[in-house]
Amino acid sequence: MNNKAILLVEDNPDDELLTLDALSANRIGNEVVVARNGVEALDYMFGTGKFAGRDLEDMPAVVLLDLKLPKIDGLEVLRRIRADERTQFQPVVILTSSNEDEDRLKGYTLHANSYVRKPVDFDEFLRAAGQLGLYWLLLNQPPPTK
Repeated sequence: MNNKAILLVEDNPDDELLTLDALSANRIGNEVVVARNGVEALDYMFGTGKFAGRDLEDMPAVVLLDLKLPKIDGLEVLRRIRADERTQFQPVVILTSSNEDEDRLKGYTLHANSYVRKPVDFDEFLRAAGQLGLYWLLLNQPPPTK
């Protein structure tokens, strides 16, 4: 697997722990950077705020993005990622508990790469996280860098 970080954007501590446990259980050893709100996610992506000075050549392999976030919601985070030339092709997977058609439509309209509903059952979540990790870290071929 590639050694790039995963950016997990998640405000719920239980869901954060569940995701980290699921990735670990699936032997996904990539560093996971956690942003607990939309502002932190954007700071990480653009090297501002507490991430000022971060090497912007080292982008995450994938962003796992919750929708219901404090400060700036997930859809706005996605819109800003797509609006910037430096991050417009960044793989972003919406990972959310929302099963609303409107949320899915908005996510894909903003060019999310995928929309995954968080399974309620732990074993199902474990499988889903493993499949996400294998696909985005091993199988996916990202666009060439400029």
